[in-house]
Amino acid sequence: MSTPFPFTAVVGQDDLRLALLLNAVSPAVGGVLVRGEKGTAKSTAVRALSALLPAVDVVAGCRFSCDPAAPDPACPDGPHNPPGAFESRPARMVELPVGASEDRLVGALDIERALAEGVKAFEPGLLADAHRGILYVDEVNLLHDHLVDLLLDAAAMGASYVEREGVSVRHAARFLLVGTMNPEEGELRPQLLDRFGLTVEVAASREPDQRVEVVRRRLAYDDDPAGFAARWAGEEAAVRQRIVAARELLPKVRLGDGALRQIAATCAAFEVDGMRADIVMARTATALAAWAGRTEVLAEDVRQAALLALPHRRRRNPFDAPGLDEDRLDQTLEEFSGEDRSDDDPDPDGPGGGGGQPQPDEGPQGDGGSDGAARPEAGEGDGVPRQAGGGEQAPVRAAEPFRTKVLSVPGIGEGAAGRRSRARTEHGRTTGARRPRGALTKLHLAATVQAAAPHQRARGRSGPGLVIRRDDLRQATREGREGNLVLFVVDASGSMAARQRMTAVKGAVLSLLLDAYQRRDKVGLVTFRGSAADVALPPTSSVDAAAARLESLPTGGRTPLAAGLLKAHDVLRVERLRDPARRALVVLVTDGRATGGPEPVALAGRAARLFAADGVASVVVDCESGPVRLGLAGQLAGELGGTAVTLDELRADSIAGLVKDVQGRSRRAA
Repeated sequence: MSTPFPFTAVVGQDDLRLALLLNAVSPAVGGVLVRGEKGTAKSTAVRALSALLPAVDVVAGCRFSCDPAAPDPACPDGPHNPPGAFESRPARMVELPVGASEDRLVGALDIERALAEGVKAFEPGLLADAHRGILYVDEVNLLHDHLVDLLLDAAAMGASYVEREGVSVRHAARFLLVGTMNPEEGELRPQLLDRFGLTVEVAASREPDQRVEVVRRRLAYDDDPAGFAARWAGEEAAVRQRIVAARELLPKVRLGDGALRQIAATCAAFEVDGMRADIVMARTATALAAWAGRTEVLAEDVRQAALLALPHRRRRNPFDAPGLDEDRLDQTLEEFSGEDRSDDDPDPDGPGGGGGQPQPDEGPQGDGGSDGAARPEAGEGDGVPRQAGGGEQAPVRAAEPFRTKVLSVPGIGEGAAGRRSRARTEHGRTTGARRPRGALTKLHLAATVQAAAPHQRARGRSGPGLVIRRDDLRQATREGREGNLVLFVVDASGSMAARQRMTAVKGAVLSLLLDAYQRRDKVGLVTFRGSAADVALPPTSSVDAAAARLESLPTGGRTPLAAGLLKAHDVLRVERLRDPARRALVVLVTDGRATGGPEPVALAGRAARLFAADGVASVVVDCESGPVRLGLAGQLAGELGGTAVTLDELRADSIAGLVKDVQGRSRRAA
């Protein structure tokens, strides 16, 4: 791979370069996911790979890039047996836009000709173009779910299937999948995350000299692109030759039982799900040996393979940071290395298993305190939150998250595909038919036949088949689920600041954030306390960013409830201009008290009625506790035109919530 930009200027670029080259040597490794902040040359590095891949031989005239040595017997342009003329061309890098349609990805089938003439008129899509090349998805975490499903199917089967009402076309689709993403914009769906063989984290260097060199090379390229490319042509050719040599050596590389045991032990030690990690590590270690010019897999290959293949497979929820404990990795590899280390010092810390004399700044129990007592965290120990300065109380930790009840927006929307509220979508349950607007994607066969039947005699039908015209075609209308904007409006005032209460509140909001992640929602966070409200997090797809803001949320002061509602209303107004199809769900977390300023309760009521006037769906999570309850949150929910639930009722397995649901259904039935 050429180096038009110095890789040392981006932390992690050496790993990125290696991961891409290993996939060039052995595409069976399974592709690369590149995670990193914006402006770290992620796309530049990926695009550079296509110039280094060896040319491929294809059957002349085949739109599906069949290999003349082993043509696909089911190729729509086939059969190619015996193969005819072939041609050599560079390996392609095909880019999948985030907003691409299903037909653009898998190809389009002419339903009109299929019904009227029985002809499979098929226009190949991007999966066909990417066969035996690279499929690159920039901002892969923003890819729509239905496109993700198609990618998963093609990656698993090595083939793409296009089916329209019983008419089916299949073609080979084996490609190197490379995706780039900025974690700030949301995490990747777990199923697709696991499909990437390797993952790499990149970040910009903070060294001025390295950043200066990047700027110099960029300016040199802008001044003379041809001369700049010629300057690196020799290195590109050398890397390309090394890839070819490594590919030839790959079948001769031996993966011994010892290396296999190290791979299995490492995957077990880090508790990764399934067996795909073991297989990817084995293939990566083999490719590493071939890249190094060896025919034997060594422990260093296994270690490097683990660092590339395991970090993204250890995430259990979107709030877990990807990574790998290298000390634990080394310990596992050493344990299963088969070497006799009985002569080594069993306890480098001396007798007592590391329990030697305490350091000068440690207490008798080694806990860092001079008096030997455990040092409580902020807000812990005496049940009273500590002051963090400026009259505010230090943040407390959230309680453990739990599975929540499903909160949804009433009615039927037309927003982005997701898993929360009912919506008209391209995928889901068929509910009716209409004339197609543009290209036909989902044929409603019964409605099409019904539209064509009255005209058969006038059209001179004489054979068994129907005479179909474009005006007869009917598009199926479907109902599925959409993702919403879940805007959390959290009361962080003094009335909410009691340690146990705020811990429970944060745990509830964290649980709702997890639910929003699973249902493909955007989230936002507005907080209010003291004398004002703040937008802690503008609407985003990154629920882990929302969780981080929630964790550091301080509390204290008065309760400017009206200010919080007005700020949330303004956020929704701006977001409606950006994404008018996405409906909002406001989740107000409060005990309902309003203090500060003249007539705070009346002002809060007027602010709440703005949401009701706009038809915004809302839920009030009632955080009031104690033996005497005022029911203010319920009154506020009435002003909002929404519903109120307690913290207990928010749980999916709550008995109180179940009773309330049954009572509600009974009232609706009556």
